[in-house]
Amino acid sequence: MDPTLLLHALILGIVEGLTEFLPVSSTGHLILAGDLIGFNDDRGKLFEIVIQSGAILAVCWEYRQRIGRVLCGLGSDRTAQRLAVNLIIAFMPLAVLGLLFQKAIKAHLFQPLPVAAAFIVGAFVILWAEKREHRIRVDSVDDLSPMDALKLGFAQALALVPGTSRSGATIIGGLLFGLSRKAATEFSFFLAIPTLLAATAYQLYKERALLNADDLGMWAVGFVAAFASAFLCVRWLLRYISSHDFTLFAWYRIAFGIIVILTWQFGWVDWSQG
Repeated sequence: MDPTLLLHALILGIVEGLTEFLPVSSTGHLILAGDLIGFNDDRGKLFEIVIQSGAILAVCWEYRQRIGRVLCGLGSDRTAQRLAVNLIIAFMPLAVLGLLFQKAIKAHLFQPLPVAAAFIVGAFVILWAEKREHRIRVDSVDDLSPMDALKLGFAQALALVPGTSRSGATIIGGLLFGLSRKAATEFSFFLAIPTLLAATAYQLYKERALLNADDLGMWAVGFVAAFASAFLCVRWLLRYISSHDFTLFAWYRIAFGIIVILTWQFGWVDWSQG
């Protein structure tokens, strides 16, 4: 296996793990990193799909005891049943809207200006959400109602717009809907499991012709890098939100949106590769 290719796999795995669960859009960062290292062709896009599973596993491992209790309690535990039902409800808007509009979104919105606009507009939404009075109505994911889950599902569906951030839309949506910061963040983590698993399985099926056993080493490096960096990021974020808000990420999004515009304007990055 080419050492350069393994290095590229390591870099992209770290980028995926560090950005998947933060409100900063992993897609935008992967486009930028992939283009800068020359790994943004169809093979590179398939690789990005594969390494998502590493980030998913990190969340599963961090919450393994909670997930185990939910799975074991599906037959009799009302709390476990409620969480499972809420995750299904929250998953549906993105799944349905994604199937209906994915082609149109890729054709019209995966352009540098819409991506940059999504970064910057999302930043101002975060700033507005953090400045308004935050009345906590739901302190734990166990207290969510089906209607809360549906609202969060539609918030997550905003991430169909490139540059929005799936986790950011869900977390900030949760804050606006009256969830505590911890409840919104944890539900975003839990919701990522069915969402990313379904997206990974669907894309792998669509791109199955590109699957090649020779790429196993590259996938393994990217998977491990995504797992390790996502695991550290999830733990860091949980500690961070215990004493901080999301304003820092808003300013980062504005800076990154400007970077998108500059890299497009000067031809440094081919943002049409999304």
